[in-house]
Amino acid sequence: MTQASGAAPDPSADEVANQLASVVGRLLRRLRSTSSESLLTPTQRSVLARLDDGGAATTADLARAEFVRPQSMRLTLGSLEAQGLVERAPDPADGRKSVMSITDAGRATLAEVRAAKRNWLAETVAAELDGHERRTVAEAVALIERLVGS
Repeated sequence: MTQASGAAPDPSADEVANQLASVVGRLLRRLRSTSSESLLTPTQRSVLARLDDGGAATTADLARAEFVRPQSMRLTLGSLEAQGLVERAPDPADGRKSVMSITDAGRATLAEVRAAKRNWLAETVAAELDGHERRTVAEAVALIERLVGS
């Protein structure tokens, strides 16, 4: 394929990958900061989301999934339990173990955190992008979904 005279060359896959990783990282940091008033750390939010999506789990399973030591996960779960956001129950498969699950209060808190993120993003999109730009971003979202296999 030939380039029109004066047209910029197509960016390389490496250039696009670097730019995409950078902007997605900044977007994630911005989204995390929108719900900072919630007294939950990023790890606590992640654990609540994992329990909400995947159901009850042991401390060891959660530690592996979050790439932290079991001792660190015990501290995280202890804090969430003290806030009433998770609860402990005997493991039905092994009574010597316990499993943690999200409580209704945990679901409500998680919903508030997610809503704050969505609201910030929707308000920013509305304020910063015109209709054509929103369509372009929507097309880019579809392409990114294809990249991540969703």
